[in-house]
Formats: sequence, structure tokens, C-alpha cells
Amino acid sequence: MMIDAAKKEIKFKIVYYGPGLSGKTTNIVYIYSKFPGLKGNLVTIDTKGERTLFFDFLPIEIEIIKGYKTRFYLYTVPGQVFYKTTRRLVLKNADGIIYVADSQRNRLKDNIDTHKEMYEHMKYYDMSRENIPIVMQYNKRDLPDILTIEELEREVNWYHYPYFPAIAIKGVGVFKTLEAIIREVVKRSFAKAKELAT
Repeated sequence: MMIDAAKKEIKFKIVYYGPGLSGKTTNIVYIYSKFPGLKGNLVTIDTKGERTLFFDFLPIEIEIIKGYKTRFYLYTVPGQVFYKTTRRLVLKNADGIIYVADSQRNRLKDNIDTHKEMYEHMKYYDMSRENIPIVMQYNKRDLPDILTIEELEREVNWYHYPYFPAIAIKGVGVFKTLEAIIREVVKRSFAKAKELAT
């Protein structure tokens, strides 16, 4: 959380993390195309065939500090293995993480490896699962030969985070996942604000 006193805004950063081609970009592009409120430009950073995207939006109905608007910045990380350093940089100062897992059975190892890597990067920035909200999205539920929810829960969701089945290309589960992480991020911010006030 960053407070910008000059602009009277509270800023939050939410990062979509997951293996390559799991649907991170699809999520953020869908949200951008359907989001009804104020929003900034969708910015694409091309990294030789892999894209990192971000945009911000401003849902003015969420008030954490009186007189301040709340702005959310959504980022994706590049998924390919050789962009490990970029993924770490994007994760810096995140207030919440959405882990997008690919439900296809042949992607299980990629899901596990990328999930482990995420915790390595979090440790690098002194972030822990106790102090940052994380939700899971099980994407591509419409494809053949997918892992069951129970298998994904057992093999990928080791810490039992809230999860949401999704078909991001059709928008299924996309906003439910986003709403869940926003709720957790805001709830945590209220708690921090109360601590600072006492």
C-alpha cells in the first residue's frame, strides 16, 4: 500500500503470477475490456515474445481513509523460464498475488515449479504468505485432460488459499478471482490502518 497525499490516493499493486501460457495475460486483458469504471491505459512491455502487462483502475466506492480514492494497479509477470529476474522485479512491493495455475494435466510440473519460484522471490523481498494475501485461480477448466480440483488443491495449493475455477478466455471466474484478492488486500489495509491509529 502506498499513500499519495498530493493526489489523495491510496495505491495497491496486485500481481498475476503463474507459469507461461497459464492465462495471466488473458485475465488482465479481459478485465481491462470489461471494467466499467475509470481506468488508465493498458501498457504492454514486450520482452522478446513474452508480454508483461499492467494497467490501473480507480473504484471510488472503496474508502479506506476519508477523502482518499483507492487505485489498484494490476500486473502480470512474464511466464517463460528465462524471465526469472523480470518476474522477481514485478513482484516487488506487491500488496496481493493471484496465482494462475494451468489446469491441464501435462502442466502440473510447470505449476509446481513456478509456485516454488514465487516463494523464493517473496523471500528475497522479505514477503511471506502470512503478510500478503494470495488467491489461486485454476484456469482452462474447459479443456480436455485437466486435473481435478482435488488434485490441484493437493499438488499446487499447499497452504489452502481461496481458489476459483476459471475459463479466462471466456471471462468465467475472472472477476470473482479479482474481487477476492481486492477484498483481502483492503481488509488487511484496514487492519494496518487501525494498528497505526492506536
